[in-house]
Amino acid sequence: MPDNSFDILIIGAGPSGYVAAIRAAQLGLKTAVVERDELGGICLNWGCLPAKALLRSSEVYENVVHAERFGLTVNSASFDIANVVKRSRAVARQLNQGVVHLLRKNKVTVIKGAAGIEVPGRVSVTGEGAGVYQAKHIIVATGARPRMLSGLEPDQKLIWTYFEALVPQTMPKSLLIVGSGAIGVEFASFYGTMGAHVTLVEIMPEILPVEDEEIAAHARKRFEKQGIEIVTGAKVTRVDKGLDSVTATIEDSTGATRQITVERVLSAVGVVGNTENIGLERIGVQVERGIIVTDGYGRTNVEGIYAIGDVAGAPMLAHKASHEGVVCVEAIAGRNDVHPLDEGKIPGCTYCNPQVASVGLTERRAREAGFDVRVGRFPFIGNGKAIALSEPEGLVKTIFDRETGQLLGAHMVGAEVTELIHNYVVAMNLETTEVEIMHTVFAHPTLFETVHEGVLDAFGQAIHY
Repeated sequence: MPDNSFDILIIGAGPSGYVAAIRAAQLGLKTAVVERDELGGICLNWGCLPAKALLRSSEVYENVVHAERFGLTVNSASFDIANVVKRSRAVARQLNQGVVHLLRKNKVTVIKGAAGIEVPGRVSVTGEGAGVYQAKHIIVATGARPRMLSGLEPDQKLIWTYFEALVPQTMPKSLLIVGSGAIGVEFASFYGTMGAHVTLVEIMPEILPVEDEEIAAHARKRFEKQGIEIVTGAKVTRVDKGLDSVTATIEDSTGATRQITVERVLSAVGVVGNTENIGLERIGVQVERGIIVTDGYGRTNVEGIYAIGDVAGAPMLAHKASHEGVVCVEAIAGRNDVHPLDEGKIPGCTYCNPQVASVGLTERRAREAGFDVRVGRFPFIGNGKAIALSEPEGLVKTIFDRETGQLLGAHMVGAEVTELIHNYVVAMNLETTEVEIMHTVFAHPTLFETVHEGVLDAFGQAIHY
């Protein structure tokens, strides 16, 4: 085929797009990916990874500040925010170059520019890689961008999105964060630990609205203990900008209002899919509420057009996006062992302090679905390794179907739970019952023992609680 003709052309090189491209190339398909910005997408360059680098710096700083907990003496502790940001950007650059290498290694053609679908099978690109390209299969992987609220539009100085929050020129003394999902609470943890007075406002009755209520309540207590002010059941109705500050009006569920003045405001009210200006309307692709409608294999209602990742809907998570990309191209390649994405088995991880992680149904949703549930709980204070790490505050919660022993959900808050959650993910994927988990031998002393005891407690067999 000529150089402008491919089996698969992918628009967007974020976690869904570049992974799909690599897997397609592995399957012997001539593959191209079009990217208007940086390879790796928002997650790698301006989201998940650089944010985790910032959080790691704050975690180390907190341990230094409280070195006496470990029997150590540190005379003074300070930080240089410019160097903290510099390290975070270096992490992003290293990972970006890793994606460049992987695409080159797998002989994926990278086209720089902005793409638009003219008709199924044909894509035009403007920019560095300008031209018209042919592909039997076109995959839209354009990701998402911060959602904007009327009256709270970011200005890159006083009102931020996560882009500005990742690269502060100075550390603000006070910060108002609107929205307490993963983005909001992660930045609350970072800025709070680094010394800013953080106020977190959430319109829902509790922070972390998608999490199990008991886990969210535990996290809230920890945040408040750290000095983060949390206002739930409330919204920001007005912001008035000064020269170097913002006065925000907060209205609660009763209609009562109060004002606070802060140096900066971070809008963290979610994201919206990038569906505009890529030709979807022209060719009749179904889009609902800013999301491209797909089946379990990434197929849209237009033959030869697919969508994966954030632009294809919730949960808007990088690992979900990557898996969607693999499923999509394996289905295109005709593999007979491909299964549709099961959204009920996708873990969610929030890297605040304390960390929060979950998979499957919350207790409320399990009961609403009609299950007769068994609930297990195990606190970190009963785990020897957690105490040795000086991390005794945490909770593991498991949800089982009383009749069948099926693991319906697992929810965790505490140290390293974003690593521990995968025990439950694998168990759910293998359709493991409570008996098999209870009969598994977990190494001692490890935090992983909390996973075991969380199951044992659901059946009245916990040893250390």
